[in-house]
Amino acid sequence: MAGLKETQGQLGIALTEAAGAGLSRAEPPAPIGAEGHRGRMRARLLAAGPDALADHEVLEMMLFLAVPRRDTKPIARALLAAFGSFAGAVAAPLAELRRIDGLGDAGAAALKTIQAAALRLARAEVTARPVLNNWDRLMDYLHAVLARERVEQFRVLFLDTRNRLLADEVQGRGTVNHTPVYPREVVRRALELQAAGIILVHNHPSGDPTASPEDVAMTAEVKAAARTLDLKLHDHVIVGNGRWTSLRREGLL
Repeated sequence: MAGLKETQGQLGIALTEAAGAGLSRAEPPAPIGAEGHRGRMRARLLAAGPDALADHEVLEMMLFLAVPRRDTKPIARALLAAFGSFAGAVAAPLAELRRIDGLGDAGAAALKTIQAAALRLARAEVTARPVLNNWDRLMDYLHAVLARERVEQFRVLFLDTRNRLLADEVQGRGTVNHTPVYPREVVRRALELQAAGIILVHNHPSGDPTASPEDVAMTAEVKAAARTLDLKLHDHVIVGNGRWTSLRREGLL
């Protein structure tokens, strides 16, 4: 997840610079001490790169635009205390972010914008190359998307004849341990996209990516439906917290 963290840090700097250019003259300036602190962080980051800042400092810089008239350091530290890490704070559910004192909807929206932008950059890295030849990069992307989801989410990666990503689509969301899957809908969508192959993906919110008997049975159903239309089911990946399972590699596909 280090690559995602670096991407989010860099995106935060872009928002920070935009903030400096866009603040209204009518707004009261930040306290001199806070402004000096922000300036020093900007200088340090631009001189030495994202690794020069601690996690709470990157969060502070992200929040400059959203809450320009407040000292954002206490908010950043509260986010880390509540969610355990930089990535956990950025990926936290909106309802939980709203409980952080001083963050507000504007601050929560800033974090969600950074998350969305970072995921789009990660997806672009996957889209640019044949998926099956860049498995580690694909797993980084899937972890960024799914590892911190609180309920099960079932996704399908649709591939072209060169195994490049045509689309990554959510086919269903469920409970903490179950998501309904409809093989006919998966195959129908593949036909609409003129896909040649698919990869099934879902997460286990428990953090344990071990395939259940239900996972194996559902995979077999999708494989049978795909076979009738010469659609290749390449794999079914289950994402946990920092771990993943490939049903193909486990001999379950």
